[in-house]
Amino acid sequence: MHKMSNKGRSGNLLKGTRVYLSGPMDFVASRAAEKKHGWRNRIGEFLRHWGVTVFDPWNKPEVRGFYEYGREDVDSTGARAKWTFEDSKSGAEARARCSGQFWETLHIDLRMVDTSDFVISYCPTNIYSVGTPHEIILCRDQRKPVLFVSPRVNFSALQALRTHLQTDEKGKKLLERLVNEAPIKENPNGIPSLWYMPLVGGENFFDGFGFADYRKRFGWKWIPLDDNEENQKIERPLLPFLERLSRELPKKWDNKYKKYILNDDWLLWDLRTQKGGGANVSVAHSVGRKGD
Repeated sequence: MHKMSNKGRSGNLLKGTRVYLSGPMDFVASRAAEKKHGWRNRIGEFLRHWGVTVFDPWNKPEVRGFYEYGREDVDSTGARAKWTFEDSKSGAEARARCSGQFWETLHIDLRMVDTSDFVISYCPTNIYSVGTPHEIILCRDQRKPVLFVSPRVNFSALQALRTHLQTDEKGKKLLERLVNEAPIKENPNGIPSLWYMPLVGGENFFDGFGFADYRKRFGWKWIPLDDNEENQKIERPLLPFLERLSRELPKKWDNKYKKYILNDDWLLWDLRTQKGGGANVSVAHSVGRKGD
C-alpha cells in the first residue's frame, strides 16, 4: 500500500470533520439487526474517537423547528404496503401518500450528505439499494471523497445445499431455478460495479473494514459481520486507512504521470471559533505548504 502525503498543519486532520454513513437499509436481511448490530455502530464509534461528527441515517439529528423530521426506524418500510399501481384517482392518492411520507427521509439524508466532508459507503453487491447510489453520486458531484467498502460475497449455505441435494434431481433443479430467479450471485473477489470505479476513484475502494485488529481496543462484541470478515482475506481494510487519515492526507494515482499525486478531493476546512460562538473559514488542511 502506498504511503500517504506529508502531515498536515494540525495533529488530527479528522477532528471537526463530518462524515455520512451510506449503505443499504431497506432490503437487508433484518432492519432491526442492521440498526442494532450493523457496521454503522462500530464505524461511528471509531470515527467519533478521532473527533469526527457522524451522520448516521439510523439516528438522524434533530432539525430545529421540525419535530422528528425524517425519522426512520425498523418499521418505516411498512408504508410500502399501501402502494398500488391502480390507474385511478384512489390509486394516485395512495401513491402520492407513500411518496410524500418518505420525502422527509430522502430530504434529510441528502442534506446530511451535502453537509459532510466525506462519505463512507458499504455496498455488498448482493443487496439491492437505490438511496446509496443517489448519496454517492451527490457526494461525488461535489468532488468530495467516498470511501467505498465492497466486501467479498460468498454463500456457504448455497454450496452446502447443493451438496445436500446431490441425489435429489428435482431439488437440484428447483435450487438452480431459484438461483437464476433471485438472482443469487456470488462475488468472491468483492469487485464493485464498473460504473462505480470511475465515479468513486480507484484509491477509495476497500474490500472490508478490518474490525478484528480493533475489536479488543474498542471492546466490540462479536456480530455476524465478524464471521464474514474472519473467513475472508482482507487486502485493503478501511479502518487502518482512517487511522492514518487522522494524521496525513491520502494521495491518488495519476495515469498520465504514472505516480501518486496530491488528492484535492480532500478539502477539510479549518474552522476557527470566534467570539460569539461562530466560526470563520481559515484555510483547508493541505500539504506542501510552508511551515508544515
